[in-house]
Amino acid sequence: MRHPFARTAATTVALTLALAACSADGEGDATSSTAPSSTAPTSESTSSSSRASSPSSSSASAKVVGAPAALTRAVAKKYGDHPLDGRAELGDWRGAKVAVVSAGDDVTLAVRPKGRTGWKVVGGWWPSLGAEGKADLGGARHVLVIGSDARPGQDVERSRADAIQLLGVDGKGGAGLMGFARDLWVPIPGHGHGKLNSSMVFAGPSGQVSSVESLSGVDVDGYVVTGFDGFEAIVDEAGGLDFVAPEALDSHLPGGQIAKGRNRLSGKEALAYARERKTLPGGDFDRSRHQGLLLAAAAVQAKLKGPGEVPAMLSVVDEHASSDLSAEEMLVFTASFYRVNPTKVGHAVAQGPTGMQSGQSIVRLDDASKRSFRDFRDGRLS
Repeated sequence: MRHPFARTAATTVALTLALAACSADGEGDATSSTAPSSTAPTSESTSSSSRASSPSSSSASAKVVGAPAALTRAVAKKYGDHPLDGRAELGDWRGAKVAVVSAGDDVTLAVRPKGRTGWKVVGGWWPSLGAEGKADLGGARHVLVIGSDARPGQDVERSRADAIQLLGVDGKGGAGLMGFARDLWVPIPGHGHGKLNSSMVFAGPSGQVSSVESLSGVDVDGYVVTGFDGFEAIVDEAGGLDFVAPEALDSHLPGGQIAKGRNRLSGKEALAYARERKTLPGGDFDRSRHQGLLLAAAAVQAKLKGPGEVPAMLSVVDEHASSDLSAEEMLVFTASFYRVNPTKVGHAVAQGPTGMQSGQSIVRLDDASKRSFRDFRDGRLS
């Protein structure tokens, strides 16, 4: 059944989630707010200094509170002769540094790759620059979010997938969120066919991605995977999750007593809401829908805090999850959701009728889900 994501977001919470040239300068003082200006040359060095490159007037006068000098210079290049007075927030992703520089309504996304000293502007939007400030967010992208069913002592990346959610953006203000029934019958790389949630057991997270691609026909850019403990930690370190439950939950799982209406979920409560299926009328299909509702609530909460929260959020996720997305890919993808129009976002669950295959109860994809896949290939669900 299709669910309009815009209504989901409206009923879930008030709108998370979800991954320049090199310089000789290091990270420097994190509180540095201006790029260094050139000093007057001595009589001995007048000739050589006149030939040496020096910061442009715009770079020299640029002010970015919280930014190292190399980041300020990289962002100032985007502004050219336009004034720059902003604030930087920094974070980490897979050994690289990520930054969001806010200046009024402008947002600049930058990355300092692992082992490098220079920063590179990788995207953003700059309304203050007029025609020169057209948004740059990389176009359509899809990322698979996987919740692993690993128990204590088990490998998170080689256990069954308990949650399989595909997020997409079209780079034009549209987006989508599609959940997958775990028992869908799919090709598994190197292992014939099996249930979708077993792909990660046989072929790891990249195999889970391949199975989703084979089933849906959607190109997936990468994955983010976490286990039960990681999920709880992410929610708790974010200060909890504001969530409006469409109906009460009465589950045997720890934290599974959740009232209908507005809640502030702890990590344990959010995990129970994401895992429960036995008490739900639609079983696993409703569980997948619940997981989508939680992601929507996280997106709402993050959007309300503004894009400056992205680096801190990525640092938390990086500590408790694994991913094959680069810092540039993750930063731009996450920031893209701040440009999404809520009326151009859809929510669906890939499902279908049950049947038997190789002695197992399985789910075969229905026609409505196939139509949703075709609709979602551009990053937006209608």
